Amino acid sequence: MPLRERLKNFRLVRKLVYAVVGIISYPGLTIVNRLTISGTEHLRRLPKGNVLFVSNHQTYFADVITFLHIFCAVKWGKRDKLGIPYYLLNPFTNVYYVAAEETMRATWVSRLFTMGGALTVKRTWNRESKEVRRGLDPSDTRKIFRALESNWVITFPQGTTKAFAPGRKGTAHIIKQTRPIVVPVVIGGFWRAFDKKGLKFKKKGIPLSVTFKEPLPIDYDAPVERILEQVMDGIEQSKKFMLKGAHHWIKEPI
Repeated sequence: MPLRERLKNFRLVRKLVYAVVGIISYPGLTIVNRLTISGTEHLRRLPKGNVLFVSNHQTYFADVITFLHIFCAVKWGKRDKLGIPYYLLNPFTNVYYVAAEETMRATWVSRLFTMGGALTVKRTWNRESKEVRRGLDPSDTRKIFRALESNWVITFPQGTTKAFAPGRKGTAHIIKQTRPIVVPVVIGGFWRAFDKKGLKFKKKGIPLSVTFKEPLPIDYDAPVERILEQVMDGIEQSKKFMLKGAHHWIKEPI
């Protein structure tokens, strides 16, 4: 097992990573741009384990970093706001997030962030090799299963930052097998404020939004297609939401 993989299992290491990343990213979320949070009351009633957050995806890193800020703030009693980031003194580390292996190996920043709790998985489609695989590698699935046993896990069912891309059945299979509490999250504005990686600003003063919804009432015995449909409706990325959100997928003029 690589050193980074071993280090991320130590909570002290993750706390240090969260503190560093949190201090650097905080101004971009609350000062340079304007973050609005809603639905954190749903987080207070969640157990410590077997909770899966499913979200739409707009940047590689800014989305997850924002979630971590919010989870830390809620741990310290904040509701629908971050406030002064003293929560970084003792951050919430009972959380992992699913990320593409090649993305997390790309730069020193991504490699550092891997130690913050990344569950790296191989892509089902590789742009360069055109390789297509059917679902997640079994070892990748086991990582997620183990993490869910006693943690929260964040995943992005679309596996891409492209709005209204179809969801992937791997998420539904995980839900069906582990039967977690599934919390849908809808984010907005990140694609306008940040570049694709979420590490550089495209525009300033952009309203950012993160909405946590009530856990989905899932029938775990339903077909994976039905579970995936329910998830995509929950994160507002299904076909019925497409015409309502045209501004998300029409490219901005340069």
